[in-house]
Amino acid sequence: MLELMICSLVTILPDYLYRRYRQGKRFGKEITFFSVWYELRWGITGCLMLTIGLITMIFYFHPSTTSAAIYFRTVPILPEGSGRVAEVNVGFTADVKKGDVLFRLDSSKQDAALETAKRKIAEVEASLISARTDIAKADAQIGEARASHQQAKDELEVKTELQRRNPGIVPQRDIEKLQVLVDQRQAGIDVATAARESSLLRVSTLLPAERASAEAAQAQAQVDVDKTYVRAGVDGRVEQFLVRTGDVVNQLMRPAGVLIPDGAGRRSVQAGFGQIEAQVMKPGMVAEATCISKPWTIIPLVVTSVQDFIAAGQFRTGELLIDPQNLQRPGSILVFLEPLYKGGLEGVTPGSACIVNAYTSNHDIISDPKTGALKGVALHAVDATGLVHALLLRIQALLLPIKTLVLSGH
Repeated sequence: MLELMICSLVTILPDYLYRRYRQGKRFGKEITFFSVWYELRWGITGCLMLTIGLITMIFYFHPSTTSAAIYFRTVPILPEGSGRVAEVNVGFTADVKKGDVLFRLDSSKQDAALETAKRKIAEVEASLISARTDIAKADAQIGEARASHQQAKDELEVKTELQRRNPGIVPQRDIEKLQVLVDQRQAGIDVATAARESSLLRVSTLLPAERASAEAAQAQAQVDVDKTYVRAGVDGRVEQFLVRTGDVVNQLMRPAGVLIPDGAGRRSVQAGFGQIEAQVMKPGMVAEATCISKPWTIIPLVVTSVQDFIAAGQFRTGELLIDPQNLQRPGSILVFLEPLYKGGLEGVTPGSACIVNAYTSNHDIISDPKTGALKGVALHAVDATGLVHALLLRIQALLLPIKTLVLSGH
């Protein structure tokens, strides 16, 4: 309607003035309700054509969309395992900090496994003390065996010397018995030494390995115990937390609630523009928005990113061939917009629906000396029509609460 009124000022109005004051025709006489079309046919035709062209130019170079919202990320609250809830530390909704315990599962089984691992470590420590005692015992046995060996060796040497000096004074049988005794005592030394080496091996290698395994089992058991405590992964606010003591939860069931991180939905607006505007939407474009949760307010924005893919065209590999006819909706171009000024989204509830206008600016092209005069005038006209769209957005912002509260029928 606004475009039609503007276009009529340069088409129908001059046509009427020409016929009224140049041709002398009067409204209500020659120009009647029935003769309007014939008398003002050139003005009406020009007005309609100019209106259609103006609307096309405005909506193409200054795109608008009502498919805009302030999306925010949520974190589902789920345990890493499954079990029965033993303790709940937050209510239906609450502010939490990173690391706060939200609820705890029953940990009887995990506690028993942890206690078993601790007992195993104590058992290994006791075995280590016993092995050190065995080393001391083996040292004593080696000393005893060496003393006995030395005694038998000395006696053998004495009798051997006597036999050498006075052959026949010592029976050969006695010397052979002493030799056997010396060998026997040497074997005792070897046995005691082997026992000591075995104890040393247990102390230096076997028992430390068993202790490391037991400590690893304890660490694993401690991890299992810690998994029974479901904590907040980030600072934020818990919403719709319905889990209560006695409930059985697991990862296959619906989440216990959602955690909304701090700052979620406070940084940017996401809007979907038509595919025909793919060549117009560029990062750096100035935009404006009005959101239903903050009526009668225009929020200055700037386009920070334009998604290069249209979600409607994505597919997953399956057993069926793709039929483009099944693509019911053409999809839109996802655009990310951030406030032009700090705190621009304050007071806007995350998730709020918004109306967004983006404006094409050709200032750099117009300022370029290489740009011709005719092209510069055309680009000036394109930029100037953004004022019409800005005015339309403000009218929408003015009427949005009335439309929502009065005319929606609720």
